[in-house]
Amino acid sequence: MDEFTLDFGSDPLLSDEDTDSLDPFPSGEEEGQAPIRVVLLSLDQGKFNAQRSLDELAALAEANGMEAVAAVTQKRSTPEAATMLGEGKVAEARLVCSNTRAEAAIFDGELSGSQIRNLSAALQVDVMDRTMLILEIFRSRATTNEGKLQTELAMLRYQLPRLQGLGESLSRQGGGGAGGGGARRGAGETKLELDRRYLHHRIEHLEGRLKELEKRRNETRRARRKNNVPVVALVGYTNVGKSSLMNALCGAEIFEADMLFATLDPTARKLMLPSGLTVVLVDTVGFVSRLPHHLVDAFKSTLEEAAYADVIVKVADASDNEAAAQLAVTDEVLDSLGCGDIPQIVVYNKCDKPGTIPFDPAVLLTSAKTGRGLKELLQRLDALMASRVRHIEILLPYDKLGLADLLRTRGSVLKEEFRPDGAYYEATVKIDELHKFTPYLL
Repeated sequence: MDEFTLDFGSDPLLSDEDTDSLDPFPSGEEEGQAPIRVVLLSLDQGKFNAQRSLDELAALAEANGMEAVAAVTQKRSTPEAATMLGEGKVAEARLVCSNTRAEAAIFDGELSGSQIRNLSAALQVDVMDRTMLILEIFRSRATTNEGKLQTELAMLRYQLPRLQGLGESLSRQGGGGAGGGGARRGAGETKLELDRRYLHHRIEHLEGRLKELEKRRNETRRARRKNNVPVVALVGYTNVGKSSLMNALCGAEIFEADMLFATLDPTARKLMLPSGLTVVLVDTVGFVSRLPHHLVDAFKSTLEEAAYADVIVKVADASDNEAAAQLAVTDEVLDSLGCGDIPQIVVYNKCDKPGTIPFDPAVLLTSAKTGRGLKELLQRLDALMASRVRHIEILLPYDKLGLADLLRTRGSVLKEEFRPDGAYYEATVKIDELHKFTPYLL
C-alpha cells in the first residue's frame, strides 16, 4: 500500500471532473480486493463514550473497505503532544500492528500533520484519523458533480494546515547566503509554498463553482415555492434507513445499503399523501457523532434542504440502544442550520429488528422492510399539511370539464358522478387552487 504523501505540484490544472485524482487515503473498496487490515487507536479523556465511538469507527472503516482487526485504547486526561498516546501505549500499538499484520492504523479523533507523521514512523504503518476516513468515504460515494466538488473542497481544507507536518521529504532551509545574508530557502520550503499556493487557488475555484450551483438550487426552490409544492426532508443519523424509507413510501429505487454514509447526495422524489396532496420527499446525507464543523460546512448545501423544508422527519434506528443519542446529534446539526421552527416528526425505523428499544408513545415506529407504520406516517404528514388543502364538493358544467384534469393532476378525486346538469366531484384541492372551483361549489 502506498505511503501517505501529498504532491499537488505535478498537475496544477485539474478540472472539476478530475476530483478523484486527489486520493491520498488508503482504501480497500476496489472490486475483488481484500479488505485492508487496520488497527483502531483511541484516547479516552472521559469526554464521550469511547467504546461507542470505537464501534462507530469500526463501522466507518468497514464502509471504506477496511477490516478492524484490533483496537488500542488509552485512558488519559491530557494527550501526548507528539503522538496523542503515551510512549508505552504507542509501543503497544506498534506490537499489535505487527502481530495482526495490519497495514494501517486509524485514530479515533483528529490529528495534526506532525502527529500523523510521528505515529506513522513509530507504528511503521500508514496512519489516518477519523476525519480523513470520513473524507475518503465521502470521496468514494459522491455521485453528482456537486457532491464531488464538495468532497474535494473538504479534503483540501483539511490538508492545508497539515502540509508542513506531512512534508518531510525535503529540507525546509538551505545553506547560508553569501555576504552574510543568512539562511536561504531550501527546496522543501519552495515545494511547501507551491503546494500551499495551489491549495488556496483550488479552494477559491471550488468555492466559486459551488456558489454557481447554489444559485441553481435556489432557483429550483423558488420554482417549488411558486408552485406551492411542500417539501418533506428525511434527516437523521447515518444508516438508520432513510433511503429504505423513501423507497418504501415512493416506490423509487434509491441506492440503499446496511453501511454508514450509503447516501451522500440529496435525492428528491414525489410523494402523494392520502389527502391527495403531492409533496417532494428529500433524502439527505446522514449525520455522525463528532462530525468536524468544516465537514458540516462543506456539505451544508446537501443539508440545507432540511432548512427549506415544510416538515422534517427525524429518523432514528429503533433497534439501536443509542437511538436517543442519534437524535441528539441530529438535533444539534438541525439547530446549527436554523431549523428549530420547522414542524418535525420523530420516527423510529427498523422496528422489525430484534431488540427494539422502548419508545415514547408520541414517537412513531416504522419498518421500511415490513411496511409497519408507513400509513400512520403519511397520516401525520397529512395532518401537518392540512392547512394547505381543502375538501370540496363541486358540480362542473360539461363545458368546464377541463377543470377536472386540474383536480386529478394537482389534487385528488374521491368521487365522480355524471349528472344531467353536470359532473359531480368530491375532491381535495390545494388551497391556492381553490379560487378556480369557487363558482361551482355546492
